[in-house]
Amino acid sequence: MPVPVPRQRAIPAVECGQAPAASPDSGPSKEQAAPGTHPADNPTTRRENTTDAHDRPAGRRGSTIPTNLTLLLIEDDPAGSPLVPDLIDQTGKPIRVRTARNLTEAERLLTDDVHCILLDLALSAPAPARPNADTDGDGDGDGHDELAVLRHVLELAPRHAVLALTSSSDAERGAEAVAVGAQDYLFRDELDGRLLSRAIRYAVERKRSDSAERRLAEGRLRAQENRRLERGLLPTPLLAGSSLRFAARYRPGRSRALLGGDFYDVVRTPDGTVHAMIGDVCGHGPDEAALGVELRIAWRALTLAGLCGDELLGTLQQVLEHERADDEIFATLCAVDISPDGRRAGLCLAGHPSPLVAAPGRPARLLPYDNNGPALGLLPGARWPRMQVDLGAEWSLMLYTDGLIEGHVGGGRERLGQDGMVEMVRRQLAAGLQGEQLLRATVNEVRELNGGELADDVAVVLLDRTAEAARSR
Repeated sequence: MPVPVPRQRAIPAVECGQAPAASPDSGPSKEQAAPGTHPADNPTTRRENTTDAHDRPAGRRGSTIPTNLTLLLIEDDPAGSPLVPDLIDQTGKPIRVRTARNLTEAERLLTDDVHCILLDLALSAPAPARPNADTDGDGDGDGHDELAVLRHVLELAPRHAVLALTSSSDAERGAEAVAVGAQDYLFRDELDGRLLSRAIRYAVERKRSDSAERRLAEGRLRAQENRRLERGLLPTPLLAGSSLRFAARYRPGRSRALLGGDFYDVVRTPDGTVHAMIGDVCGHGPDEAALGVELRIAWRALTLAGLCGDELLGTLQQVLEHERADDEIFATLCAVDISPDGRRAGLCLAGHPSPLVAAPGRPARLLPYDNNGPALGLLPGARWPRMQVDLGAEWSLMLYTDGLIEGHVGGGRERLGQDGMVEMVRRQLAAGLQGEQLLRATVNEVRELNGGELADDVAVVLLDRTAEAARSR
């Protein structure tokens, strides 16, 4: 239950440092500390009694020192007996005390500047919502809950430190109060100013520590759940029965995210054709990441259903148009289908950079991109021609998103571009890198050239057909 917002009230002069403190049992005090007297030499605990808080006159400004801590005392008759002695915090400043006779007054006085609540467990409990109901099972046989008032205060003030006050003959009740949620308990008949001041400070710090630890634990749980969810949304290639080797690298542009707007997938259909796809939804937020996952799943389902080329991309565009949050959102995509013998491939480009292919004895190069169609979601009724390309017996095919080529080179405005990426991959292949090592080195060098993390998402997929695989056909 959130802390209720109290009604606006006039702040008494005694709280503003403009008037001397009032004695809890004798009305407004006529004595003031001598000029220059340190509060530690003449400690005065400033109290606010609910009966005269609005009527106290303003005195001379600066007659008292502002306090650091505020205590809300809740007991049946706070003005009848001086239960709370003079209190001084660790800096020698008086601790301000507000008093309430019941929970209704406590709710009104429970403002954000209250640091700690001192609750007398002997206070009359609020009337239960249902007679003879023991909701927590901690009361006696007739449904009476001895800690009902404490539970009500904890529900009323979940962010405040709470000290329970009980008699020395009822230590068990104090221990139960701590188990329910109080920071500590004190004995009413052994109370003194030094003990209470220290208990207030400890309770406030313990509450802050517990709250910080709880927020940290909740944050860790949310982060773990998000990581598990995002990992589950990344694809698991379906290449059973294929001789092709697969590798991939993925780096989202969002800070502390595992999934961005880039997406990829690889599947092998029953006829032996290997289908590979990589795409990029414009934008970098969680909505774009979710749309990328939807497009990837739709692509896999349509591919396994037998669709290919222009028919598949047209259906994907329909999915995008139905699922996107804004009509201006689009996605680029590169789709490749490799024949069962591994020597040929069909290529469809929807506003996406052309893949890179490398083979022994031939330098790395880009596949043709003259028939590149528009990005998905831009033109209703668009078409995407399928180009046939020869790969040869042994090759490496790299699909990537534009995050790999749009990073800067050095401190200037020049970007790496496709030509720079091709030269980089050529050097790394000449150095003998392949598979995961090749992709890791490529992404790391792009980051180094950019001078740090890339602003855009990066996804790279590598398919290799080795000489051993070619001989086995």
